[in-house]
Amino acid sequence: MAADETGNDMNAHVQDYSLFTGMMKWGTIVALIAAAIVVLVIAN
Repeated sequence: MAADETGNDMNAHVQDYSLFTGMMKWGTIVALIAAAIVVLVIAN
């Protein structure tokens, strides 16, 4: 109950951070693939 009163919900923060890092990882991979495709299209 003390966690609810202070707003200190560590489990929710950890879950949100895990989601954020996962989205950053996949976003970086997709951006690198898109950049490689653009470079290949321009080179040809």
